[in-house]
Amino acid sequence: RAVVSSNDHSGTLRCRAGRTATTPSHRALVIGATGIVGQNLANRLVAEGWSVYGLARRVEHLPGTVIPVAADALDPASLRTALAGVVPTHVFFTTWTRRATEKENCAANSAMLRNVIAALPEPQALVHGSLVTGLKHYLGPFEAYAQGAPPQTPFRESMPRLEVENFYYAQEDVLFEAADRHGFAWTVHRPHTVIGYAIGNLMNMGTTLAAYATLCRERGLPFVFPGSPVQWSSLTDVTDARQLASQILWAATSPAGRNRAFNVVNGDVFRWNWLWPELADWFGIEAAAYPGHATSLEQVLAGREADWAAIARQYGLREAALDRLASPWHTDADLGRPVECVTDMSLSRRLGFTGYRYTPDSFFDLFERLRTERYIP
Repeated sequence: RAVVSSNDHSGTLRCRAGRTATTPSHRALVIGATGIVGQNLANRLVAEGWSVYGLARRVEHLPGTVIPVAADALDPASLRTALAGVVPTHVFFTTWTRRATEKENCAANSAMLRNVIAALPEPQALVHGSLVTGLKHYLGPFEAYAQGAPPQTPFRESMPRLEVENFYYAQEDVLFEAADRHGFAWTVHRPHTVIGYAIGNLMNMGTTLAAYATLCRERGLPFVFPGSPVQWSSLTDVTDARQLASQILWAATSPAGRNRAFNVVNGDVFRWNWLWPELADWFGIEAAAYPGHATSLEQVLAGREADWAAIARQYGLREAALDRLASPWHTDADLGRPVECVTDMSLSRRLGFTGYRYTPDSFFDLFERLRTERYIP
């Protein structure tokens, strides 16, 4: 089996020997299977013929094709009970929990990953472990977001860790140690803002903007871009959840994808001053003139719960609670960055991953599904 040596944290291949990244029977355990990343990944794996276990605290909304595993990743006892008899070949960790400080984030998020591995009845059966983090690897945690000297773009996997506490680093260290101990291969995936279908998530820009645009149309509010001047004018990118699922699947089953960290974005770049009017047009509204400064979307949506509930009643929508759809704090954090964000994907491209998504379609496909599922009118 594979023997994985200590990691230098830059994503460099360190495998010395071993087994391939595939087995005759693929059994996946997706942690966070109801989230944007986990849900799209689970659906993709099922479509590829995998047996998929979906772990989440609430599993009632998982599709019937995914085997539900109800457990709290911060509760070792519940994990041991829920995972008894579950012997995955691949573990995909796609969730996180938010705490008041980054120190607490490090403790809680590393504990979740450590607890899951410890609760597996046969961790030696693992072939591959995948961890989804993000561009805060390069930008720093929310409490120190993009502060100090701006990082040089494009972001590359070879860039060193920042000299700050970061729960992504803590999670990586747990993954590397577990891979060493149990002899499985690993990958880390670093998307930018993930655009995809999921309801009730902490970080969901696409659905947040859909709710915002709907309120603007139905209540006559100006559809103002809430972000910083840098984000309005500079090049940037995002990650379609389906693109991310494709890269995770490729890396987990390709020898070229073993024991590396990969950036993953759609493959195109855009400026919000171009895309914002495109989004407005989809909703049949005009994009407001950019005011030249950030406008807190969290403040704009504060107190609009009754408006949303009335819109839900008017159109027979499935969700009357605005906070189940919108996460404006996260959208403010992403669009309020004072630095350019452009991500390099050359590493996975050179190794054989050729996935691509056109960014406007990432948003429009999401909006269409939200309308079809009756979350927006």
